[in-house]
Amino acid sequence: MEDIKRILVVSGIARNSLKAFDYGVSLSRKYKAELYLIHVIHNPFGLEGWNLPMRSLKDEYERIIAEAEQNLDEIIALENASGRKVHELIREGRPSEEILTVIEEKNIDLLILGAHEESHLEHMESRMENLIFGRSNDELIRKMPCSILLVKHEP
Repeated sequence: MEDIKRILVVSGIARNSLKAFDYGVSLSRKYKAELYLIHVIHNPFGLEGWNLPMRSLKDEYERIIAEAEQNLDEIIALENASGRKVHELIREGRPSEEILTVIEEKNIDLLILGAHEESHLEHMESRMENLIFGRSNDELIRKMPCSILLVKHEP
């Protein structure tokens, strides 16, 4: 694993995203690798075809995004204060496409994602997240040109 020079962690709203970031920090320290964190903004409310009144869902979407960004900003600030630079990337578009583009642009060696292994209720929440955020680990895994670490969230 000495050939790990650049690590990309995918940020999301799920609890396992923070744990995935922790793994990224730990591995980047161990291998002296550059650490990148990507947020992909995928706004389904900007897409055509949403013709139902969904104001409350849109408000919840915006609240969740703001809260996730604040949590990650705090963690990144702590890491940067300790002398370890985290390159934060914000992209707009379809998450799987944007992540693959960054992997190629930055020559990423390892991608770290939160695994989707939930209870029935969490599975329903995850399906809603996939609907809202368009995220699919399966799609990324099939197309991946680098190694992948899936991080399981332990309750």
